[in-house]
Amino acid sequence: MTYLGRILFLSILLVVFVKQSETVCGYESCPETKANMVNIHLVPHSHNDVGWLKTVDQTYYGYKNKIHHAGVQYILDSVVSQLLQDPNRRFIQVETAFFAKWWNVQSETMKKLVTKLVNEGRFEFTGGAWSMNDEADVNYQGVIDQFLNETFGSCGRPRVGWQIDTFGHSREQAAIFAHMGYDGQFFSRMDHNDKDTRMNDLTMEMIWDASESMSGVSLFSGMLYNFYSDTPGFCFDILCTDEPIIDGDSEENNVKQRVDDFISYAKNVSEVYITNHIMVPMGGDFQYEDAKVNYKNMDKLIKYINERQASGSKYNIFYSTPSCYLNSLHQSLESWPNKTQDFFPYAHEKNSFWTGFFTSRPTQKRFERDGNHMLQIAKQLSVLANLTSEQHNEDLDYLRQVMGVMQHHDAITGTEKQAVLDDYDRMMYEAIAGASNNARDALRILTKMPNGEFESCLRLNISECAFTKDAKSLPDFNDLPQSVHLLTLEFFSENEILIRFEHFLDKSEGRVISFNIRDIFDSLGDLAIRETSLDGNMPLSDKKRFKFHARESGTKPSSVEYSTAQHKPLEAVKSDEASLFAVTLYPMQIRTFIIKTE
Repeated sequence: MTYLGRILFLSILLVVFVKQSETVCGYESCPETKANMVNIHLVPHSHNDVGWLKTVDQTYYGYKNKIHHAGVQYILDSVVSQLLQDPNRRFIQVETAFFAKWWNVQSETMKKLVTKLVNEGRFEFTGGAWSMNDEADVNYQGVIDQFLNETFGSCGRPRVGWQIDTFGHSREQAAIFAHMGYDGQFFSRMDHNDKDTRMNDLTMEMIWDASESMSGVSLFSGMLYNFYSDTPGFCFDILCTDEPIIDGDSEENNVKQRVDDFISYAKNVSEVYITNHIMVPMGGDFQYEDAKVNYKNMDKLIKYINERQASGSKYNIFYSTPSCYLNSLHQSLESWPNKTQDFFPYAHEKNSFWTGFFTSRPTQKRFERDGNHMLQIAKQLSVLANLTSEQHNEDLDYLRQVMGVMQHHDAITGTEKQAVLDDYDRMMYEAIAGASNNARDALRILTKMPNGEFESCLRLNISECAFTKDAKSLPDFNDLPQSVHLLTLEFFSENEILIRFEHFLDKSEGRVISFNIRDIFDSLGDLAIRETSLDGNMPLSDKKRFKFHARESGTKPSSVEYSTAQHKPLEAVKSDEASLFAVTLYPMQIRTFIIKTE
């Protein structure tokens, strides 16, 4: 092809892919299913630990592959390229830390292409956090903080949790997802005895009652059939050695055998779930570095399985996502079993309980808590002192990102290699030092002491903090009721502040509390306020979640149902009426608001 021809081809390609799509994202973009068949939702994904055997940067850049082969930047390059070649292909992106690193170095043309894929529901953010957080060692404040991201608008907003590699599961995590407006979650680690029982009883999918103190807080939760890796024998990735699908005129042609084997597996899966839909993940740790190989073989698998429908086969397979699978379950109008308590401790086989990580590397666990304390202090002081310089924002964002990394299920748990732990500590120290400068600058403004020395001490665990001997303390005050905590105070956007209030007592200790926001922030002048979901990404008035019926109720829904906010969302536009800013908190409740100032 001549140079001019290549330019013309690329220009046409760009017009085709960047042109505004008429398709839609979300559940409306899900593929069609067939009522009289077993619908196989094939879910391409790559599980990319934000540090584990290699450091975060080594994992992203593909460095030191003798330790472990992983290069996340190449995975994203390759996946996007393959998605652009076929509108039927899909992929879910989970770890935002890696995606953000990749996104920040892309050209404007590539960003438009990826945005188009997101807007069509073909590149779907699932989980949505900076990392796939642990559920045992973390504090809920640190978990909530890592979800604030609105780069792609409503089409980029995750709808399901994807906690496939955490070492057990807590009902508090389910509650967090529910309060963020998620419709459900899926995971793949469950105690082997519990899983065996659920497979026999057809209770692999359930409604999780996620709060003892608050009624109506529930989340649909599902357990994967075979961990989160590829179907046994069907790993088409370059890291695997399973047979590809050979469909040419060759003595090696294996289409019939490969299709027979996959349908046999799908039959086994379908026997432990109660609808005619099953979800089959296609991926694993750091897969899709050469996505062409994966998609080419999955294309063939889809083609030849569906061709058998003409001969009476009842199996229908297509590219899908966890959210599209959940949408199909919602439309099935089934009723589901209930779950109340945690999925802890986790044991993958007899006498093999994963409990050591509850206490391993205790110094690192404390260091993470110190980092969270500094993050909250720096965010609050930045708002009160109105610190908005580029350097202040960079320092605060860096600590926020590092704290997101530290929630990872191989970070705060202590299950990473020593060299990775050392790198986590380096990042934590640098980030805390930067945010400490923010706190110092803010305190100098607030105390009107431009030369005041304000320091934080990172050596408290060994009782060494010399400068505190002659230090003076600052008075503390709190206008909130005693059982109410200001969980979050930070800039949301220009002239907007994100605030979270929590009632930290449970129903056995606390009572319903009421207070007025305007009384607390009266110095900010005229205010406008809107209440949002827990992550701050959606107005609470827009919250609309799938409603699933519990089996114990004895009834099945006659049509699809949805649940909305359990109370009237607080909203006022530049109002002086104090009653419009009144907040009521029930025990263990967290409410999130965005306040716009003059």
